[in-house]
Amino acid sequence: QVQLAESGGGMVQSGGSLRLSCAASGRTLSSYVLGWFRRAPGKEREFVATITVSSTHYADSVKGRFTISRDNAKNTVYLQMNSLKPEDTAVYYCGARRSTEAKYQYWGQGTQVTVSS
Repeated sequence: QVQLAESGGGMVQSGGSLRLSCAASGRTLSSYVLGWFRRAPGKEREFVATITVSSTHYADSVKGRFTISRDNAKNTVYLQMNSLKPEDTAVYYCGARRSTEAKYQYWGQGTQVTVSS
């Protein structure tokens, strides 16, 4: 069974930076699609970024500010978040899915990111 554990959340002022990490255990995820999603208070969970073995994709709202990366040797995916805005405040979740599946099979427990103005 795959387990995902996020870390790196916290409180930061507008314009600041945070780096989230998501460490996987139970299976090597080097061939999986890994993604970051977030849920703001009172809103639905939304896509933030995803990374495959060869490409990355971002939501328009974070493009140019966030960078997703992966370290297969550490079985970890990262989300570098720069120029943070109050509207980035949310619980951030990482997910993993097989490249042949459309639905994410595994999810972490989430990490809170709070951006103050």
